[in-house]
Amino acid sequence: MEAAQIIVLVAPLFFLLIGVEYWVGRRRGRNTYRLNDALSSIGLGMLSQLVGGLTKLFTLGIYVWVYEHWAWLPGLSTDSLMVWGSGLLIYDFLYYWHHRFGHTVALFWAAHAVHHQSEDYNLSTALRQTSSGWVAGWIFYLPMALIGFPPLVFVVVALIDLLYQYWVHTQQIGRLGWFDRWFCSPSNHRVHHAVNEPYLDRNYGGILILWDRFFGSFQEELDEEPCVYGTRDALRSWNPWVANWHVYGFLLKKTAATPGLLNKLRVWWEAAHWQPPGVSPAKSEVYDPRAQQRFDPQVSAQRRGWASLLFLLVLGLSSWGLWQAHLLTWWQQAGVMAVVMAGLCGVSWLCSKGAQTAPASRAKPA
Repeated sequence: MEAAQIIVLVAPLFFLLIGVEYWVGRRRGRNTYRLNDALSSIGLGMLSQLVGGLTKLFTLGIYVWVYEHWAWLPGLSTDSLMVWGSGLLIYDFLYYWHHRFGHTVALFWAAHAVHHQSEDYNLSTALRQTSSGWVAGWIFYLPMALIGFPPLVFVVVALIDLLYQYWVHTQQIGRLGWFDRWFCSPSNHRVHHAVNEPYLDRNYGGILILWDRFFGSFQEELDEEPCVYGTRDALRSWNPWVANWHVYGFLLKKTAATPGLLNKLRVWWEAAHWQPPGVSPAKSEVYDPRAQQRFDPQVSAQRRGWASLLFLLVLGLSSWGLWQAHLLTWWQQAGVMAVVMAGLCGVSWLCSKGAQTAPASRAKPA
């Protein structure tokens, strides 16, 4: 069975848990959902899966080629539990560094920023994934191919690591005692998504939080510092095209304005806020996350209804495209992706056209 088909089969469970989380939040008086934000996040996840199908010949193809030509331990058996267990452990370690570079290197942040753009934090946020991870993210996992882990092991442990991280995107589960000390948990991952100064660029672990403790990037959730979510350079758009490419656009403009070839290259290797020597950074004030307003355009119930209906149609097409991907040509898959993108742009338009941004605090309950 293809990985895309597994995602389609698991999707009903995702939506069921979203419904449960929404119900629990309403019962507790701590609802963490907005329709516009949730549709945007889930839509970006759908788009990411479709793009992944189009680019897997590139990303997985590189892994397979390195495995077939450079593996140090060829012949590792897929029948061995030790191979699977060590493969998952090594993948999680490599994921930690991929994730950490995704916050500290502009090229990787341009892709990863998509996942952090939501100013809400709930299970729909977990589905909010980039469509440009294929550009360079594959580099981090080549050590598994060099060691000799078969492509099947790589694909399966990557899927396990990804699926594990779904449940930690919630504000409805508090601290879990000893579990928080060893594993990525809701409390630990809330810190990771927060823009508060003590929490910024912390807790990168996928399954194990031990990597953060070993490498000095761990921060526990503080009672006196409720998490505020999003990015400091807020997106303020529901458009999936803007969400995926606006950081790249910023970096391209910065590159053009930066003198010297070496400094132009450093724009992409340094952190996104880096300035070349001799260039004064923009004047900045102390950042107060609670002083910011969430992007929350208010539209009529009729527009929300049309947006929801269009979204369901796009969701159905996306699910069909993922399920049939192995039977479709590359161009047919690209056609499905283009129609999904157009549909999601329509949802974005319905959720924001002609609306006014409501004054809402970004502070949310932890």
